[in-house]
Amino acid sequence: MGVKSQETRVRFEVSEGVGTILLDRAPVNALDHQAQSELRAAAEEAAHRTDVAAVVLYGGPEVFSAGADIREMGSLPAVDMRLWAGRLQGAFTAVADIPKPVVAAVTGYALGGGCELALTADHRILATESRIGLPEIKLGVIPGAGGTQRLARLVGTSRAKQMIFTGRALRAAEALEIGLADQVVPRSRVLAEARAWARQFVGGPALALRAAKQAIDLGAASDLRTGLEIERTLFEGLFGTEDQQTGMRSFAERGPGRAVFTGR
Repeated sequence: MGVKSQETRVRFEVSEGVGTILLDRAPVNALDHQAQSELRAAAEEAAHRTDVAAVVLYGGPEVFSAGADIREMGSLPAVDMRLWAGRLQGAFTAVADIPKPVVAAVTGYALGGGCELALTADHRILATESRIGLPEIKLGVIPGAGGTQRLARLVGTSRAKQMIFTGRALRAAEALEIGLADQVVPRSRVLAEARAWARQFVGGPALALRAAKQAIDLGAASDLRTGLEIERTLFEGLFGTEDQQTGMRSFAERGPGRAVFTGR
């Protein structure tokens, strides 16, 4: 009798220039060891594929992700948690580091690690009835996959503390109000809206988009003077690229918004 192979937890699909990282572990897309490894692999593939202009994070029509696999995590001795936590944080960092626009398409719940995964995206679209939050405090721990850092940078320290201290899950409308969500739409429209947001970057200036994301992300974690130096260096580095020459020549000859970019 052969050994049954493990079912895939995370899939990566590409269609018309848009990559989709799909969490596929029913019923709640809990992120166990295998899912973490596959998530990192999907993020790295998305980062390197030249036929992918932007990326959608999606957990299916019912739920985005209820977070880390608590049963797996709770069974580990303390000595093993350093490796486990590092692997989880590393997977999420790989998603955050995708040098392309990334949108999280959130249906149902995005809790704990699910919320932290959504925070790695550049844009978040929530279904009307979605709930999003970091309930780790109710387990006697704190967020460990970037939640304390990315949430505070996004919504401010006071709001982040309120969410993390109480562990309360926010409704979509409240998430939109504080800037945790960028759009709220009916559940049936979440994936379509996310793909439409991603498609606007297909055929765009890939190197400039990469530089813009890097400048913003690195600058947000730096003082203003350092951020300005990062921006200047990246700005200068784009001169001499094919897209820069095409874009400026097209502007001079035909006006704005008419350039056809190659991503080089």
